[in-house]
Amino acid sequence: DSFDILGDGVKELLVGRDDGMIEIYNFESADDPVLRHDYALSESIASIQGGCVGKDGYDEILAATYSGWLTGLTTEPVHREGGSGEELKLSQEMQSKISSLRNELEQLQIKVLQERDKYQQSSQSSTAVSSVPAFSVNDKFTLNKEDASYSLILEVQTAIDNVLVQSDVPLDLLDVDKNSAVVSFSSCDSE
Repeated sequence: DSFDILGDGVKELLVGRDDGMIEIYNFESADDPVLRHDYALSESIASIQGGCVGKDGYDEILAATYSGWLTGLTTEPVHREGGSGEELKLSQEMQSKISSLRNELEQLQIKVLQERDKYQQSSQSSTAVSSVPAFSVNDKFTLNKEDASYSLILEVQTAIDNVLVQSDVPLDLLDVDKNSAVVSFSSCDSE
């Protein structure tokens, strides 16, 4: 998308990438765009849009991710500074918003506990049937020409606990910045 998120009268280029990066490019000169800001999400971005959504006077960037999450980045300051010894007081509107969010969170926690108990009871019964849920998997296997390596990217709409990679040829696994996986190797039986 293109949107004036910096408020300088010139539209910036908003880019959402497959690797989860949100980038804001500014056209300060006629030659090349300059990367002004970036933000990393944990999954690929399906769509990005700039505009004024949450509060008048504060522009935002909204990004929809692969699993359907909607993430917003705002220009609204998240904290205020008080003078020396001065206490920061929340407005009545902010206090009521915090209170309603706490109530909603408590209700959701109660509902989760009820559903978990209901599931436990139904799975313990003699008529319980187990089935494997069907997940949509977003996968990419791309060649990186610079270092002659392949990148395997897997995204599922639930947590990924384990990934098993089996190969007939020896593999070297390279560590990347976004990797939080624990890797273990086991040798194959040659037969």
